[in-house]
Amino acid sequence: MPAVGPRGGRIARVDRVDVLVVGAGVVGLAAARALAEADLEVVIAEREPGFGRGISSRSSEVLHAGLYYAPGSLKARLCVAGRERLVDYCRDRGVPHRVCGKLVVATDDAETAALDAIAGRGRANGVPGLRRIGGDEAREMEPALRCVAALHSPVSGIVDSHALMAALLADAERAGALLAVRSPFVGARREGGLWRARTGGDEPFELACRWIVDAAGLGAPAVARSIEGLPTAMLPAQRLAKGHYFSLAGRAPFSRLIYPTPVDGGLGVHLTLDLGGQARFGPDVEWLPPDLGEAALDYTVDVARRAAFESAVRRYWPALPDGALQPAYAGVRPKLSGPGEPTADFVVAGPDRHGCDGVVACLGIESPGLTACLAIADEVLALVHAGTACAAR
Repeated sequence: MPAVGPRGGRIARVDRVDVLVVGAGVVGLAAARALAEADLEVVIAEREPGFGRGISSRSSEVLHAGLYYAPGSLKARLCVAGRERLVDYCRDRGVPHRVCGKLVVATDDAETAALDAIAGRGRANGVPGLRRIGGDEAREMEPALRCVAALHSPVSGIVDSHALMAALLADAERAGALLAVRSPFVGARREGGLWRARTGGDEPFELACRWIVDAAGLGAPAVARSIEGLPTAMLPAQRLAKGHYFSLAGRAPFSRLIYPTPVDGGLGVHLTLDLGGQARFGPDVEWLPPDLGEAALDYTVDVARRAAFESAVRRYWPALPDGALQPAYAGVRPKLSGPGEPTADFVVAGPDRHGCDGVVACLGIESPGLTACLAIADEVLALVHAGTACAAR
């Protein structure tokens, strides 16, 4: 088995483990860490040459507070709990991050109702420190800003997602987990009360395991369909939304994240900062054909989109210089709802939901999946423990 240890060396063949985690993005790595630290034997199967090469590498790296999600939803609960845990984790493990705060802005009177609705959801979700402020106070905080009102979220921030994933992997490996790279999941069948999982790649292998955790991001539905007996008709269909990002040539005159009011399918073209203080804008929303396969995804950023980005940004930053936006990167979000539909919740489904022993399926884990990763991992661990207890009775 092409398993990679802490220093990239080969590890002896493993034939049976407690859990196979499919996907080495931030959610898969967090789940592997939680499971391994609970004294379970874990292998992570990743189709790419290294960890974090999928959607986890194409996010805005924002630590979300939990403003946007329906009260009582899994997104709301896991985001709020996950942010608190993640900030503590980053401090303890030396992961670069900054709690810089965020302003959600109404650029005209027609948007203030949306601002009030966001504030109401945030407070219902238990987001600390929220303040609704007027345009004058917002400009005292960010003089280059144009708005009539704003919502200040002091606990929002940014994180180095690659450093975070490296820390999660190091913790998982320290607890005994193994990472198998270039090992795409092919399928699994039930055999003698265990799963017999198969991978492809240059060095394909089979592995017996008690549990399979599907944390494959964009590939999660395909992984679920490859597990014999998993009733995928009970699981929601995935929709794909491409989001483009533009970076700013030069430094932006902002110290906080700046968000407009949300749009259909996203949070609007917002300003985020990296840990060096450089600004990027995005993502926008481009709905992709429902039947588009992963192999056909195009991550090109069309420079022709710059005009629309400039128009969106100038609603809250009128002084954006001409030609200052440069194409940066694009990502694709795995959504469980389409255009014009109510925003769907995360799905973290165990046997109690889909009826298939030994499987946890994580579907639709888009934003705020990065923020919520440690809380999602706890959810996965709880499902594994509950399913194991039921099987033992």
